[in-house]
Amino acid sequence: MSGPRVLFITSTRLGDAVLSSGLLGHLVDSVPDARFTVACGPLPAPLFQAVPRLERLVVLRKRRRAGHWWAFWRACVGRPWSMVVDLRNTLVSRALVRRRLAVLPRSRPDRHRVVQIAATLGLAEAPPAPRVWLTEADRVQAAQLVPDGGPVLAIGPTANWPGKTWPIDRFIALARAVCADHPGLRVAVIAAAAERPGAAPLLDALPASRVLDLIGCGDPRRAAACLARCSTFVGNDSGLMHLAAAAGCATLGLFGPSRTTHYAPWGRRSQFVTTELSYDQLVSLPDFTWQTTRSFMTTLSVDRTLAALTALL
Repeated sequence: MSGPRVLFITSTRLGDAVLSSGLLGHLVDSVPDARFTVACGPLPAPLFQAVPRLERLVVLRKRRRAGHWWAFWRACVGRPWSMVVDLRNTLVSRALVRRRLAVLPRSRPDRHRVVQIAATLGLAEAPPAPRVWLTEADRVQAAQLVPDGGPVLAIGPTANWPGKTWPIDRFIALARAVCADHPGLRVAVIAAAAERPGAAPLLDALPASRVLDLIGCGDPRRAAACLARCSTFVGNDSGLMHLAAAAGCATLGLFGPSRTTHYAPWGRRSQFVTTELSYDQLVSLPDFTWQTTRSFMTTLSVDRTLAALTALL
């Protein structure tokens, strides 16, 4: 296979990797003969396995003394690159033979992450939307997990940090209210397998005939395939929220101690609702810490969230 070689270096975090997928998709579409090498962390790696004309997927597994970057450099140094797109601003990309190097510009407080990523290639005025690449096997497996039978509301009640997790009892109240107002609606509870203890109370609180258990449904690409079969998603600010929006769900994100200007779900069918206390007020609380084990989402009411979700439904 001939054609230009493109090295695309993206995040180890799921959410940022999802938000970078639009820029990669732009390259896939605009350079139709290019071959791609994608470098990312272990968690988002499955998202890129079905990228068209993928030549190699390099998984960056953190090692002591930055050993993962040395390993990455050794994996890439022997190849001449037509383009290196480095969204991590690493020293490695500057030490490779390449015709063009594009690095992520400095963050701006008023610029969404998708726009910032798009600016890497001068596309800030028309940023490409995040996307997911699915295989036919992904779709078949998702159809088994989310069978036909009416609209599905996916709920993501977990997050990678307790501080931005809406209390589970409020998710339960929200789900019960929505089910009462929409008799034909099914609810899919989705989370990573390790997050089952935090999400299981929502499963237990709903009638078995109305609920789909997607906790631990698979890697992020499998989760995206399941979300693509759901009509709507509501959940905490998380990588799963961004995955839902990229998969085509109408998405409602719940925000408190994170900036909507940077990380609101992307797309015209996406909305967000915030706590009564603003981000600046929350991070100024005397007990605020990034090591907290409590939620800073308690000033977001069920009624306010239900109103936003009802409008989206």
